[in-house]
Amino acid sequence: MPDIVQPELIELARRIAASHGIDPQLVCAVIEQESAWNPWAVRYEPGFLSRYIAPLYTAGKFSATEAYTRAMSWGLMQVMGQVARESGFDEASLAELCDPVTGIDFGCKILAKRLARSKGDVSAALQAWNGGADANYSAEVLARTRNYSSKPVV
Repeated sequence: MPDIVQPELIELARRIAASHGIDPQLVCAVIEQESAWNPWAVRYEPGFLSRYIAPLYTAGKFSATEAYTRAMSWGLMQVMGQVARESGFDEASLAELCDPVTGIDFGCKILAKRLARSKGDVSAALQAWNGGADANYSAEVLARTRNYSSKPVV
């Protein structure tokens, strides 16, 4: 069980999102969609491993453990290990992304880049966040934003 309860996580997400210039409701909706507010959420993506990671591993770029962890999504925002590494995450263990502060902060850093690249088109940025795997992803996340109005969490 996490040490931080959901209302505290929501407030944390709001603060970190705002510090990155991202709509806090959007970040909260991404977290709800991705991990249902479980900081310890981890998901292995075997297709991602075979398509993107295996060529790097077979070229001797990193260990088998690093290869598998790069093919996993981590923490509240479900940041892909490979995306984190490509974006400068240099902690020894990708599991650090399960720390709420670390994971939300790094996830917002990546999401801010997606938003900038899409010139503010939130739906396009969300599709890029999801890797285009689910055509309904943007609509599902945007529908969740209403759960996180600016009023305090009780």
